Amino acid sequence: MNDDKIALLTDSCADIPAEVAKQYPIYTVPFTITFGEDSYQDGVTIFPDEVYRRQPEEDVKTSLPSGAVIADTLQKIQDDGYQKVIAILLSSGLSGCYQMVRMMGQDCEGLEIAAFDSFSGSLGEGAMVLTVARWLEEGKSWDTILDLMPRMMRQVYPYFSVDTLEYLKRGGRIGKITAMAGTALGIKPILSFDSATGQLAGTHKIRGRQAAMKKLVQVAASHIDPNKRYNIMWAHGGTPEEGRQIAKMLRETAPDFVQEYSGEIDCTLASYVGPHLLGAAVQVLDEDM
Repeated sequence: MNDDKIALLTDSCADIPAEVAKQYPIYTVPFTITFGEDSYQDGVTIFPDEVYRRQPEEDVKTSLPSGAVIADTLQKIQDDGYQKVIAILLSSGLSGCYQMVRMMGQDCEGLEIAAFDSFSGSLGEGAMVLTVARWLEEGKSWDTILDLMPRMMRQVYPYFSVDTLEYLKRGGRIGKITAMAGTALGIKPILSFDSATGQLAGTHKIRGRQAAMKKLVQVAASHIDPNKRYNIMWAHGGTPEEGRQIAKMLRETAPDFVQEYSGEIDCTLASYVGPHLLGAAVQVLDEDM
């Protein structure tokens, strides 16, 4: 049921597997990845393995989805018969994608567009999109969804463990993580999104990879309310075996989950953080969600 003819718009940083996105009215605009003179569309003409392969020797840059791509996507949504759009986009603390879509949406004739800054990315952003997709299946109205959105978005808690801060420093996105320096001593920072700015921020410094994986799951699961339902999420950046370990640890730590979401880190975030990132997240659901 989708009586209000609502489509969902997100960007390639939501890390929603293509086979999952196809099950819902989800439209994705790709970020642009540039190596030298060559530009690619994230998840369309370039994939994370190539980014990891080229990163050590080449400078990689990321940029917003082009205005033409966004305009074409909005036209596609309209051509497919939708009249309204809920857009959930990468944190404004990392990108101007939200502002760009919001501004273009104001001038888009024939579509009513509500754009939301996720203040998150990857697991968090993807979980928000898939939650709204489920609401559409359940027949929730446009007004009900807009009313629920702010509360739902505040109750998604993503955390990430990075192998090194080198790539964040190189890309100028170190933000509030500067004090977490010390990876040469085996320190593995755990990061999340600052709730006020949407920038990446350090939450813990853990010595050793296995200890960091355990802490990652523990911190995510600490947000579970025993009186509420919850979903779990996990992701990896070019390290699928460790991703499966995180999944197993999450299931054991939080066994009463409603749904489990997973994904591989996109090219854009891979460009920020480098290889071997691991992510774990929990989404708490109120009764009306």
